[in-house]
Amino acid sequence: MTITAKVIADSIGPFSPRITTLQLRYPRFIHAEFMTHRVFSRNASSSRAIPVEKQIEMIREDTAMPSHWGKNQSGMQADEESDAGVIIVPEVEPYGNAVYGTAQQAWEQARDRAIVIAERFVEAGYHKQIVNRILEPYSHISVVVTATDFDNFFHLRRHKDAQPEIKILADAMFDAMEASTPTKLAVHDWHLPYVTDEERAKYDIGDQIKMSVARSARVSYLTHDGVSPDVIKDMALYDRLVGSVPLHASPAEHQAKADTVIYDMSGLKTFERPDLHGNFTGYIQYRKTLADENVSSWSGLNDFDE
Repeated sequence: MTITAKVIADSIGPFSPRITTLQLRYPRFIHAEFMTHRVFSRNASSSRAIPVEKQIEMIREDTAMPSHWGKNQSGMQADEESDAGVIIVPEVEPYGNAVYGTAQQAWEQARDRAIVIAERFVEAGYHKQIVNRILEPYSHISVVVTATDFDNFFHLRRHKDAQPEIKILADAMFDAMEASTPTKLAVHDWHLPYVTDEERAKYDIGDQIKMSVARSARVSYLTHDGVSPDVIKDMALYDRLVGSVPLHASPAEHQAKADTVIYDMSGLKTFERPDLHGNFTGYIQYRKTLADENVSSWSGLNDFDE
């Protein structure tokens, strides 16, 4: 099982807090817990995009499984680890000739059975968006996450009562951020994940933003084939995402520019464009600058009867 966290971009504005983008890898079975943190902007690798044969190869090489084999007890936390054996053969009752294995061996047997069923679905002609769901309990997911506030996440997920796997993830994220020094931005400078210093010198800011959006959608600087990106293809992917109807805007949440401050009528200092911050603090989120980035049927209080 692999749980990793790597800082991709780290910035701080003159009036704005630190904004950090990390690339993560962790078991898919904790992804629902990670998704509950609403201050995060995130994109993730999709089971619908990975060929079944590749997914099977990946889970055989690196199976997602529990890091702590907790003993049954009341409540959500398992304090004590169990070493009880699990019946792994025969596959059906009776258990007269039962063979016991470790929890890990039993988990791996369940994985192998899932692989067999997945292969049968493939033989029957079913699409990977269906077949890969069978394999998800044993697979990892790659995620890019950007936020200006990780404090509550760390407070909850680094706690001893957190599920062990997400605690390992939160600790890895915390350590990666502790080891990183944010780049200082001027007002209106951009935080752009997956754009190199060489590319910043070579391309204008509009192209840099498009490259960052495309690579955030892929959750990698590299292409899906593991090779260095073709900027022309990055532009084409950007156009498919942002130029499509409906707009696929989530990869445009990771790019943000430092906002400036102004003084209101009472003399209090405030950010100039808080309406464009989205889920960030102190940064204009690129998504919020796009037309039709959010579609809603809500039209105001006039929708209610008097």
